Amino acid sequence: MQTKITELLHIQYPVFQGAMAWIADGYLAAAVSNAGGLGIIAGGAAPAEVVRKEIQIAKSRTDRPFGVNIMLLSPNTDDLAQLVIDEGIQVVTTGAGSPAKYMEKWKAAGIKVIPVVASVAYAKRMARMGADAVIAEGMESGGHIGDTTTMALLPQVVDAVDIPVIAAGGIADGRGLAAARILGAEGVQCGTIFLSAEECHISEKYKELIYKASDISTVITGKASGHPVRSLKTPLSRKLMEMEGHIETRTLEEIEAMTAGSLRKAVQDGNFAEGTFMSGQIAGLVNHASNCQEIVSTMVQEAEGLLTGAAKLV
Repeated sequence: MQTKITELLHIQYPVFQGAMAWIADGYLAAAVSNAGGLGIIAGGAAPAEVVRKEIQIAKSRTDRPFGVNIMLLSPNTDDLAQLVIDEGIQVVTTGAGSPAKYMEKWKAAGIKVIPVVASVAYAKRMARMGADAVIAEGMESGGHIGDTTTMALLPQVVDAVDIPVIAAGGIADGRGLAAARILGAEGVQCGTIFLSAEECHISEKYKELIYKASDISTVITGKASGHPVRSLKTPLSRKLMEMEGHIETRTLEEIEAMTAGSLRKAVQDGNFAEGTFMSGQIAGLVNHASNCQEIVSTMVQEAEGLLTGAAKLV
């Protein structure tokens, strides 16, 4: 399956692995790249030396392209922006802010810059700024989300910009990839499905919750503070929703204290009571252990079969 994005990035298949904080490390990124997709290391709020270590791990395990995601609100953004240049990273995805400050030097270094967008207006802005592509992420995604669904957002972004668009949110199999291609996407980005991969080093509790999840197992918290997050239903998420029902300054401070470090508690410790187990709404389709090679190849094969046979539907 060759598309504009596979040609642009020199990858085999148009499948990105989402940059999940505390999860998307060098091992996972390398495994996805070796499977023919684009693995992405999550920079998050980590110091540059921590991210450098993950980059070195990925380099030791694959000779294929992989990317690094930079959250632009991170206190270490300046250091990470230089790190990707120093390490010869070929692809940078960005979120939580504008990459304008770094665009010129990234482009000069030959880096392909692909921001995550949640609106048509922001996609247009990124295209004018010189982005090589954009990731249109719908609210079905796990983690920090926008207000529009993938089904509605994707075709509008495709119509609005002249650069490749990658679909994200609610995609976990070949049906999702095929649907995204029909809607005009040149590729997809998936997060939740890769939680099932043996190369994804998260707590067993996290994996167990994903496998048991259904279509109604996620909730959105953080709306009151302006930073909505989708995660699995847990004692913590239920408590947060209750507190957000009568929000005030004191409550916001309490919520911030309760959620500090909660993702790490989920990923590393499997702490069900105090952890934030981020997940997309598609978790109901993720019900067994797998590996990156199987995930990517099965997704692409299913999509190719569906797209080839699409004429039968008319």
